[in-house]
Amino acid sequence: MKIVSVVGARPQFVKAAVLREFFLEHGVDEILVHTGQHYDHNMSDVFFEQMNIAAPDYRCVLENRSHGGMTGEILHKIEDILIKEKPDYCLVYGDTNSTLAAALAAAKLLIPVCHVEAGLRSFNKNMPEEINRILTDHVSKLLFCSTPESLKNLKHEGITNGVHHVGDIMYDAVLRFSKTVESQDLVSQVIKRDERPLAVMTVHRQENVQDKQRLSEVLDFCDAFGKDFQIVFPCHPNTRNKIKEFGLSYSNINVVDPVPYQSIQALLNQASLALTDSGGLQKEAYFHQTRCITLRDETEWVETIENGWNRLWTSSGYACEPRSIEDYGDGDTRSKILKLLERTLEQ
Repeated sequence: MKIVSVVGARPQFVKAAVLREFFLEHGVDEILVHTGQHYDHNMSDVFFEQMNIAAPDYRCVLENRSHGGMTGEILHKIEDILIKEKPDYCLVYGDTNSTLAAALAAAKLLIPVCHVEAGLRSFNKNMPEEINRILTDHVSKLLFCSTPESLKNLKHEGITNGVHHVGDIMYDAVLRFSKTVESQDLVSQVIKRDERPLAVMTVHRQENVQDKQRLSEVLDFCDAFGKDFQIVFPCHPNTRNKIKEFGLSYSNINVVDPVPYQSIQALLNQASLALTDSGGLQKEAYFHQTRCITLRDETEWVETIENGWNRLWTSSGYACEPRSIEDYGDGDTRSKILKLLERTLEQ
């Protein structure tokens, strides 16, 4: 079996690490393509180095940074790679421009597209990620869903063939890589702890960082928690630039450079609260039994809210006392994905 897997952003590197290791163990010929969507060292190369992921077989250099320009450029580059490699599958993750570009390139070449984290919906089409999710799902052959809710979303859109609930690949990653770190040691490398409970903050979504008023409101909201929490904010380069450009300020937030995946997991493991607009971090907080406040007006991970681990920043409180979320599976998602790939190829 030959697979071309496409990644371009931090959450995808983490998911790819889990499957790449597993594919290698089981004799799968995987060609990993790094689109270059995240090009800062701390947002890209460091993940491959720290997680000991085999280096990408192809690495793209992008000239366009607009949504349309980036998507079109990646599509063109991935098409050339797919024509050369002739894989049995093209595997994509999540909801980035890289995801959509690779899916379109493969679909037009009649190469089956496999979408990990299919069926997620925020029902907000002002988010570029929502457009990417919907279009990718509609050209995919195999749709690997993290939750039953995702299956319902796809059925509502008329997608029923090739749809499978396999659990959450991020749970596999947390179980796999959290065992390799000492949380307290890594936290101390990022921030000097004081007596207050720790809170982890991340902000990177376009809807939050591109508008001065919105970003100001997000920073003010988070800053207010600094009276009771020690807030550490590994800051995305674009977010840092926008804060500076807009002349925004804060008093109680400790801004640090982006940190490796293991350090984020260590911080979440020690934290009492997560403040984030990241889809992945919402779930990672749950995996560490840390409550979360999502800095968006909606979330695709509705089960984290329904089970009391998460709330929107516009909400006055959590829905209930925290309880277990069985939908995310048992940490064996990668095995289920490989079995489905093998079975479909045989058929």
